[in-house]
Amino acid sequence: MSVIMSDNRTLVVGLGKTGLSCVRYLFAQGREIAVADNRESPPCLNDLRAGWPDIPVYLGQFDPERFAGFGELIVSPGVSIAEPAIAYAAEAGARIRGDIDVFAEVADAPVIAITGSNGKTTVATLVAEMARAAGRHVEVGGNIGIPALDLLGLGAELYVLELSSFQLETTSRLNALAATVLNVSDDHLDRYPNKVNYFKAKQRIFQGCQNAIVNLDDHQSAPMEQGSGWSRYFGFGCVNPDTFSTREDGQGLWLTYGSDDILNASELKLVGWHNLSNVMAALALGCAARLPMDAMLAAARTFSGLPHRCEFVRRLAAVDYINDSKGTNVGASVAAIKSLAPEGGKIVLIAGGEGKGAEFSDLAAPVATYCRAVVLIGSDANRIGEALGSDVAVYRAETLAGAVEKSAGLALEGDRVLFSPACASFDMFRDYGDRGDQFRGLVLSLGEGL
Repeated sequence: MSVIMSDNRTLVVGLGKTGLSCVRYLFAQGREIAVADNRESPPCLNDLRAGWPDIPVYLGQFDPERFAGFGELIVSPGVSIAEPAIAYAAEAGARIRGDIDVFAEVADAPVIAITGSNGKTTVATLVAEMARAAGRHVEVGGNIGIPALDLLGLGAELYVLELSSFQLETTSRLNALAATVLNVSDDHLDRYPNKVNYFKAKQRIFQGCQNAIVNLDDHQSAPMEQGSGWSRYFGFGCVNPDTFSTREDGQGLWLTYGSDDILNASELKLVGWHNLSNVMAALALGCAARLPMDAMLAAARTFSGLPHRCEFVRRLAAVDYINDSKGTNVGASVAAIKSLAPEGGKIVLIAGGEGKGAEFSDLAAPVATYCRAVVLIGSDANRIGEALGSDVAVYRAETLAGAVEKSAGLALEGDRVLFSPACASFDMFRDYGDRGDQFRGLVLSLGEGL
């Protein structure tokens, strides 16, 4: 290629809410900016034109020559940095970064950073509730809610950021007060060439962090490189110093810190073993931020979880219906199956959708152990069925309504119908929230005569 000398202008790539937050921040800093999106009508186009009508906007197919004319590209997480125009600009000398990288340079309060294939929204929300219970002014955003740059200037004493691998791959050094990779399972393999690249993107959260929070039940949670400051740990049955863990006695299951019992699991509103892990992770992160233990435990006791994440919908004819539409990958659904298997009963699993290139073989063993039957929907139903083999009864439904009706007929007294798709929603629904809302509505409309 012929090298084109980049200038000092910044190109914001992607015009969703993250891209718009970048425009808002950079414009306030007096930067010369332009915007590009490969869609003809991106979601925030009208907002941009109303607020900043003089900013150039390039829509449609990305132009490598145009991209290479900028000294800096701030790439939204929904756009792959492997895009040819972005790669071309990088070769021409442009700096490629994301909104979290910009945020890290100017953050005016300590940052707690959370990533992982599953559980990160629950943990981020719970940590924020713990901080509020301790009287801290906390702002929460990143991959959930408000884009990180829009959190600046609100007087925060603590930031809690949920971060995706897409955000982290354009972040050079986050310098978080505390950071964790909760877990790593196959996900987004439609964007990454292999699981190693996905794992490496997650690991970038530890760069410059003062406290690494490590999941002892997932070896991929630990920093690849040493020197990430102080470490704290969480994991089941690992009673050790600086570790949040569990032990059982005649009074049930206890959460522990070091050798001290701090909370009986029966006091929690959250259900499932995976949510116990989430509570331990939140406690470890809060401990790193010097939140008082009594405030953290009070918040943990009252926290009831989030919609679409192992959400109890109803009990009908002695069968529980659980909405885990946020189970968008195999690891999330495996965790839900293992955590929610009822004593004396079985799970009837509804799964399927767009698999994003993932392998489904890891579903086979837990399904064979805990499930009475599986009802499959969506574009990857056949692939999932092949992975499950013949150890469980597998049915197919054309619609979610058909799957709910079929599952209700298959479930026996004491069973749970679990909607945990192990797939993305985009083949049949607007998003996982729409999918979960439809499931909830269908379940609530089931008749008592079933």
